[in-house]
Amino acid sequence: MSYRNSPLNNTSSDLEKAALNRYRSLVPSLPESCRVFRETWNSSTVLCLDFTDCPDSLVATMEQFLPLMIASHHLGLADSLLFKLNNKIMGWATVTPK
Repeated sequence: MSYRNSPLNNTSSDLEKAALNRYRSLVPSLPESCRVFRETWNSSTVLCLDFTDCPDSLVATMEQFLPLMIASHHLGLADSLLFKLNNKIMGWATVTPK
């Protein structure tokens, strides 16, 4: 029997939301209006940061990509970041763990 408040009643969507919320808490410099989501690219998963609602923050955030990358890798979300303005790719950062 499954209980409504059981910790084992999480869906993958719930876990994804929790991981992305945790990511945001680890990188407080990320603008609140920046949309964060994951996409698959071939056989890899990429963490997308969409600055459509805050285009003025894009360049400054791209220059500070290392904390974003470390948090992403720490949570196991992705080893690549994709900086976007809607559907336009503005930058790409990848860290290969050793």
